[in-house]
Amino acid sequence: MSKRKSTSQRSSTAETSGFQFTPEQLQDAVDAALEAAKRLGATDAVAEASEGNGLSVSVRNQALENVERNRDKSLGVTVYLGHRRGHASTSDFSLTAITETVQAALDIAKFTAEDPLAGLPDAEDVVTDIQDLDLFHPWTIDAQGAADLAMACEAAALQTSAMITNSEGAGVSAQHSHFFAAHMREGRTHGAGVFRGGYASTRHSLSVAPIAGKGEAMQRDHWYTSMRDAREMATPEAVGRYAAERALARLNGRRLKTMSCPVLFEAPLASGLLGAFVQGVSGGALYRNASFLQDSLGKQVFAKHVDIDEDPFVLKGKGSSPFDDEGVRVQARRVLDAGRVKGYFLSSYSARKLGMKTTGHSGGSHNLVMSSRLTKDTDKLPEMLKKLHRGFFVTELMGHGVNGVTGDYSRGASGYWVENGEIAYPVEEVTIAGNLKTMFKNIDAIGADAYNLGAKTCGSVLISAMKVAGA
Repeated sequence: MSKRKSTSQRSSTAETSGFQFTPEQLQDAVDAALEAAKRLGATDAVAEASEGNGLSVSVRNQALENVERNRDKSLGVTVYLGHRRGHASTSDFSLTAITETVQAALDIAKFTAEDPLAGLPDAEDVVTDIQDLDLFHPWTIDAQGAADLAMACEAAALQTSAMITNSEGAGVSAQHSHFFAAHMREGRTHGAGVFRGGYASTRHSLSVAPIAGKGEAMQRDHWYTSMRDAREMATPEAVGRYAAERALARLNGRRLKTMSCPVLFEAPLASGLLGAFVQGVSGGALYRNASFLQDSLGKQVFAKHVDIDEDPFVLKGKGSSPFDDEGVRVQARRVLDAGRVKGYFLSSYSARKLGMKTTGHSGGSHNLVMSSRLTKDTDKLPEMLKKLHRGFFVTELMGHGVNGVTGDYSRGASGYWVENGEIAYPVEEVTIAGNLKTMFKNIDAIGADAYNLGAKTCGSVLISAMKVAGA
């Protein structure tokens, strides 16, 4: 596969998606902004032009509920007057509006306090070879086709059992976007250390939320499928049936007595633990001294069998990108090695605040995978339940009870009580609590039932002990 798309390829790609602007037109808008910034006296500048469009359709109880079409565009400009920074944006791509937007950004910069660390990324960090990661797969589905898919998904859920009595609905979403961004460095818009680049991407999804039971005994659950290429999504029938089975399994839930016991996080929820780690070792939290993982570089923070790897270059990956939001090169790396922190997540600014180098993470992480050196191919969910043996299997979390400064963790939860490695009965209305520092080190196992949630992939995670508060 070629690492670059030709101009003609980019143009035809944009046309098939229903975009109003070609990549070349976005580039022209960016160049107009940078030229205005240079003319009006900016030292350096960044401009980005983007466009998105999409279709979202929802149905409920086999009737069309909502059809939405979204189309938006934006041009954002950040200018620097030395170490003073100003930003402004517009949805008008006319030359007059672009010039006025640049002037507005400069006016803001004039009244902003100097920050000696503010500025473009260092020239040597800017990406020069932009890879095509196959992120753009337009879906030409119309409203009727989307409604048909959503109804098929909901129908599969409703037909699974007579105990599926209602539905919160099903939905289909098809989203397309593209952008172009560039720097002006010391009056130059081309050459060494000057970033210029952009790409198109898509994200499509199908979801459903059936309700089981009646009255106060009702239980709901949901399931979905999401891919950059709609042809790779699960079938509507499979999504609907699985969502219904999850809702049915939650009927006749019980509360637990308050206790300390092992807790198994279902794979889709385990990515939240990975997300808490990323937040804890991200530059913004670290330089503000607001992280429970402060000064953790090189230190043991997870159990010794746990690794975390990152790869921005996965083809079609939902967390893939050939560069970060600043145009800085990204790289595949091991973030956590045998439980020890090998790297932070830093933008240019947060890296300067910490006296370090950017890691190419302005905008977030890229395709993280948390794994265990002890995991076997046979460690799917049934085997993980056997490892849990007797404890709480969590399948839903409620609330936002995670303190990023102290690591204290407290969430409402529901799931299943497990006895002798088998699900005994559903559990509802309980709270699980602990501290992330302890939880990370008490990870006993990670399952082979890996699940991808956006930019994070993880199997089910077994923690040796947590506080469970119930009746």
